[in-house]
Amino acid sequence: MGKRIYDKAIRQRENNPENSLPHATAKYIRISPYKVRAVLDLIRGKSYRQAVGILENLNKSSCDPILKALKSAGANAENNQGRSTDTLFVAKCYANQGPTLKRYIPKAHGRAGGLLKRTSHITIVLDEIKA
Repeated sequence: MGKRIYDKAIRQRENNPENSLPHATAKYIRISPYKVRAVLDLIRGKSYRQAVGILENLNKSSCDPILKALKSAGANAENNQGRSTDTLFVAKCYANQGPTLKRYIPKAHGRAGGLLKRTSHITIVLDEIKA
């Protein structure tokens, strides 16, 4: 990579406002991003405490990795930036598709059918509530 391109990438990372906010990313989660997005829509815009309560009481398989990422973002806010979790809310949360595992399933007459096992990258960004 050229020196100017490298420097430009570093400047873009430093100037990105999302990097100054507490955030956490859970990568390679073995749940389809479509299933994860349904749960993320429930907590987007909610306060930190309310989002934790929703995830702890919801009966979906994607709640566990989302809750883990949310608590990690809250811990990043407390330990790295000195913010209280009482004043935080979920500013952004999204699930991007990770690599797809391709498997085969046996079918009739000696054939094989394809099976796609999808993975997700879950990102949660917190921000302070404006008074």
